[in-house]
Amino acid sequence: MTTLRVIVDELVSDQPGGARRYTEELTRQLIATAPRGCDVEAIVSNVSDELLQSVRDRLPGVATVTRLPLARRELALAWQSGLAVGGPPGMLHAPTLLAPLRRHNGLEMPQQVAVTIHDTLAWTHPEALGPPSTLWTKAMAKRARKHADAVVVPTHAVANRLGEALDFGDRIRVIGGAPATSLRLPPDADERAERLGLPERYAFTLGTVEPRKGIAPLIRAIARPEAEAIPLLIAGPDRIGERSATGVAAAAGLPEDRVRALGRLEDPDLAVALDRATLFVYPSLAEGFGLPIVEAFKFGLPVIHSDDPALVEVAAGAGLVVERPATAADEDGYAERLAAAIARLLADDELRARLGVLASDRARAFSWRDSAERVWQLHADL
Repeated sequence: MTTLRVIVDELVSDQPGGARRYTEELTRQLIATAPRGCDVEAIVSNVSDELLQSVRDRLPGVATVTRLPLARRELALAWQSGLAVGGPPGMLHAPTLLAPLRRHNGLEMPQQVAVTIHDTLAWTHPEALGPPSTLWTKAMAKRARKHADAVVVPTHAVANRLGEALDFGDRIRVIGGAPATSLRLPPDADERAERLGLPERYAFTLGTVEPRKGIAPLIRAIARPEAEAIPLLIAGPDRIGERSATGVAAAAGLPEDRVRALGRLEDPDLAVALDRATLFVYPSLAEGFGLPIVEAFKFGLPVIHSDDPALVEVAAGAGLVVERPATAADEDGYAERLAAAIARLLADDELRARLGVLASDRARAFSWRDSAERVWQLHADL
């Protein structure tokens, strides 16, 4: 029996986010698509028995779940230092950079190690990660350059940006993600829509007022007269540090009902909000993949997005592209361009319908099953 060992420590992290969802969805499909004679083992840091059981429950069909001797923080530091803490030799797949990256010869370490780098924020927008995460990411990426047999990235845009920082040669593999399998309309959609207070028409986005996400200029775009007084609903926390979406809206002179932060939405509520939106706007200035765009496509939403290379690649012409600000001084210009795009969609029923069709068609290009099969092929090639 050939075993693919997957580091799933994101599943026991107390920080929800894209890496956690990516890890769970990919690992489930790796189990489901395992070739004959192959199985999947999950690896986690030293967690409680309760958390260990939760991993087993979330990964039906997993051969076993191995608990390493170190807790997550200590494990991350040990692997950053190149210490040998890990399981037996074999195929190892890491959905993040958390991996035992050191010289391996098949005896003391796994015979092949593939890691995943989801974006290049550590190099392009370190303020979005903070100093500790930035330093750790860069250190582990350097270890990957020396010791990883393959590096998975979600888009060619990330591959190109990463290549400017580190030379991985021909070890880069582009394998994207997909919407969560749990992101589907629930049977009580009407009740959820009422509880969320969804208006008859609204623009929808996901994110926070973190500068990289571009939510502040989007709010200012909504304040412009050409936006036709359409409400903006935001899935995500209202406040980051001292800034808040409602504060930006108030400063822009918007009434309380024009911009609403819905907080973090569970998948059934998110599905309802996406399904009933008039349009979706994703103004982010830097992404590795841009999963929210693909999620909007799944519900046939007309999408407006920035010209960030990863978003342009993922959308592949199925969305309306808006030029990002070239400098910090151009933020007002960005808000004006976003407002113009919103106004164009609201005024053109035919364009909205056409983009909706393109969105549904583009959504079919993303599948966790396909991603998992490509990961299996990657390890077979190695």
